[in-house]
Amino acid sequence: MRPPSSGERGEPPGSPHPSTRSLARERPVIEPARDEPSAAPPDVRLGSATNAVRPILAAERSLAAGPAQWLALVAVAAAAVFADQLTKQVIARTLDIGRSVDILGPFSIRHVENSGIAFGFFSSRTTVVIGVTGLAVAWMLWFFARSARRHPVLPVALGLVLGGSVSNLLDRVRLGRVTDFLDLQAWPAFNLADTFIVVGVAVLFGALVLADRPRRPLGASDRDGPFHRL
Repeated sequence: MRPPSSGERGEPPGSPHPSTRSLARERPVIEPARDEPSAAPPDVRLGSATNAVRPILAAERSLAAGPAQWLALVAVAAAAVFADQLTKQVIARTLDIGRSVDILGPFSIRHVENSGIAFGFFSSRTTVVIGVTGLAVAWMLWFFARSARRHPVLPVALGLVLGGSVSNLLDRVRLGRVTDFLDLQAWPAFNLADTFIVVGVAVLFGALVLADRPRRPLGASDRDGPFHRL
């Protein structure tokens, strides 16, 4: 049996077969390729270097000392100066130079006048000692202004160092010497200012080491460490 012609189907002569029209409708239309816009050239303006430096400057500003840090530094330094000057005045008025009082074991109180730095070093270079101490104080203030928030104990540690340095510096400028009175027999005599400096430097060093150590994520256990047994 032959298929009906277009006339028999009620369609005008020459019209395509229905199956041909469905294939034409289903065939995807391929559009001509368009030229993609070229990538924008990298920004080589001078301002791009400035933008790269901005995060570094912001990080430095976040570590800079604020009013609370400066207040803590000044309070600790002032307390150190007051305690050192008070004890020196008491020793100078109650104990003759060279006299000593035994306290406990090797520890004794002995009145010594020292023209050098801590523990009697550089006793013949008073001018050099004053200059070096002044530079050290200036550096400590500069360092504190830029890095006070690296660790919470920095104002205390640097305040002890600053207070001890300033107290001894005042004595050298006014008197040309400092009063030492803490004697451990096996070590040259020293004073409270020297003690503040040594303790402050030790705490400052430990704080900076801890501040630069990478922090472990919260919840990390010991099994994540290098000594974990497999």
